[in-house]
Amino acid sequence: MRTRLEVNGEVHEHEHEPRLLLVHFIRDLCGLSGTNIGCDTTSCGACTVLLDGESVKSCTILAAQVDGQSVTTIEGLGTVDDMHPMQQAFHEHHGLQCGYCTPGVVLASISLLAENPDPTEREIREGLEGNLCRCTGYHNIVKAVLAAASVPGAGEIPA
Repeated sequence: MRTRLEVNGEVHEHEHEPRLLLVHFIRDLCGLSGTNIGCDTTSCGACTVLLDGESVKSCTILAAQVDGQSVTTIEGLGTVDDMHPMQQAFHEHHGLQCGYCTPGVVLASISLLAENPDPTEREIREGLEGNLCRCTGYHNIVKAVLAAASVPGAGEIPA
């Protein structure tokens, strides 16, 4: 089958098996390695991307299900020289350790702020409970999201 997606503002159209997961479409067919595979069961959130602006776990969605939609991965947020406000907050508040979960947590955090621009610490913890950090960096992740909430654009996806 053939699926066409806009990924980080660029159209990707590929032939693939009907059972191909979105995470494999992104990694294998689009060549973007920032979306990580952690569990294939929606337990860890390492594969979180933004689908039409909403955070989703790409390991349990078939690529064919989202044909014609828009996906934002960590590569679509910012650069080293021009970071997205959420990336900058994670950098400044040490919201990452090994970095494996970080792309998914950053994208889930953007989605969280889009829905709730002024969350409490508890709301952040509850909002990110589907993203696991095996390095136990939750305290600094929460600090980073709290800091980002005060920055204009932190809950927005770059155009």
